Amino acid sequence: MQKESFSIIPLPKEQWKGHILPIGYTTKNYYDISVNRTADGFCMQMKQKEFGEPVTHTPEEYDFPDRLYADYYENANAWGIVEKGELVAAIEAVPESWSNRLQVTELWVHSQYQRRGIGHALMELVKEHAKKEGRRAVILETQSCNVNAIGFYLHEGFSLIGFDSCCYRNNDLERKEVRIDMGWFPDFL
Repeated sequence: MQKESFSIIPLPKEQWKGHILPIGYTTKNYYDISVNRTADGFCMQMKQKEFGEPVTHTPEEYDFPDRLYADYYENANAWGIVEKGELVAAIEAVPESWSNRLQVTELWVHSQYQRRGIGHALMELVKEHAKKEGRRAVILETQSCNVNAIGFYLHEGFSLIGFDSCCYRNNDLERKEVRIDMGWFPDFL
């Protein structure tokens, strides 16, 4: 089988600022997160479970859809693949100067282009960018119900570094949509 060739290009802020990325997914599974207080601290467990019915999340349900170069991210850089004038994949990363990390704020591949190695290629580009800048980590956020994304990030060498049980709403644990923070650490550290 011949490997497809795609050209990843920089996405200049002047041209792509505000471009909405239609990030959505359907899942049958989620990671159920429980936090229990014990006599000597806390016990956190994250266990994969199955929804009774598949759950779909669409960009329309969110007050602030994912978009490139959002005003609250300073010094963002974005790269992507444009086919016939249409954006079909993108990744955005923002340096955290105070912590010397690089935060992936957006990663999207159009459904018709998934499973072709594009997500991997975009992630490799960001990892190389982080290495060139001497960053100590690449970090990102996903949701406990986005099991496919978690699996992809684990495959890319990321590990769980934390979670936020009230990032999106005050009942994220009950809704089974908890912010999961993941990190990748370059070999040279």
